[in-house]
Amino acid sequence: MSDQVPSSPHFFRLIRRGLLVIAVFLLVAAWLVPAPLETAADPMRPPNPAKSAWFLLWIQELVSHGTAWMYAVLLLAGLFVALPWLRRAPAERAAWFQPGERLVGTVVLVLFALVVVLTATALFLRGENWQLRGPF
Repeated sequence: MSDQVPSSPHFFRLIRRGLLVIAVFLLVAAWLVPAPLETAADPMRPPNPAKSAWFLLWIQELVSHGTAWMYAVLLLAGLFVALPWLRRAPAERAAWFQPGERLVGTVVLVLFALVVVLTATALFLRGENWQLRGPF
């Protein structure tokens, strides 16, 4: 038995078309929507609060509750690295959600939702001195 999983060529055509549509949309959006730039950095007057880039805000929010949470970030990174080896048996055919992989899919979905919530909290609900505030 080979290690390859049979799949439909129609599936890959659909993926290629979707990729093309998304790439064209992103190129047009980047061309039409200007990037919001802030003023030049002044080391004598840093912003309050000093926030990380948007893709690191969830880690900053997690660490703001205590440095022991950094171990959770490292465990999460290790879990995502180990995901390809957690599969029990090779798949019979290609599918997005295999019936026997629901636990792994659920864990990944919950962790993704947690990262989104932490990012949104740090981005929209943190004010001066990293205090929680309302969104408006």
